[in-house]
Amino acid sequence: MIVAERRKFIKDLLLKNKSVKVSDLVELLHVSEETIRRDLVRLEKAGIAEKNYGGAILIEDAANVPVVPPVDERKRQYSLEKELIGRAAASLVKEGQIIILDAGSTTWFVGKHLPANASLTVITNAINVAEECSKDETASIYLLGGELRRNSMSLVGPQAETELKKYSADFVFLGTSGISLRQGFTSSDLFEAEIKRGMVSAGQKIVVVADHSKLEKAGLTTFCNFEETDIFITSDLTDKKILKEIEDRGVQVIVAPLSEETII
Repeated sequence: MIVAERRKFIKDLLLKNKSVKVSDLVELLHVSEETIRRDLVRLEKAGIAEKNYGGAILIEDAANVPVVPPVDERKRQYSLEKELIGRAAASLVKEGQIIILDAGSTTWFVGKHLPANASLTVITNAINVAEECSKDETASIYLLGGELRRNSMSLVGPQAETELKKYSADFVFLGTSGISLRQGFTSSDLFEAEIKRGMVSAGQKIVVVADHSKLEKAGLTTFCNFEETDIFITSDLTDKKILKEIEDRGVQVIVAPLSEETII
């Protein structure tokens, strides 16, 4: 069992039983106590667990993380807002550049608006993003391998993580499940969070895109903190005070203008 699978197993057990014991996990997973304790430290940093003597307990807020709907359904939520955010993000890209796009509804809109006939190299773990970008016949598309997550139409796992180490991109565009001033940019899926971290390591400029509904929400685990992020792109429906706080942490904020009445 790979690291991400093991931690997801522990997380699921915590959500079910509210607590876990190191001794039980050692027996169930056939790994050392030291390995389990490292996993619990990681889950504690992610805001899921609180370590105690001999194990860990579930943090109350972690049980209330919302279920993420399928990506096609998410594309229809705040679709105009995401379209304008995607267009603003895509405008950063210049001819001949290498970009990485992760799986998500807003990143799909980035792919939709990439400059045409620009001989781009696009690397993604999302089947629907690869399909959209392939409409430009001058683009070279690289689809990362791995296990298919049907909810997001993304490929995750150690194969994708290993492949990412081969690349160096001009831009990495990432979606996010939530944005917390304490935790940074977060994901509700441990597997996808690992891929996002790999993408962060492969990029020269890290760009996070998100509609206004993602602010002041926190997913299960942080994949990118503010210090690692170069640009955050959202709309003018987002709370300006929060955007100022994000700017104060060294992130360039780009706001796509639109009126609330036009949001679909």
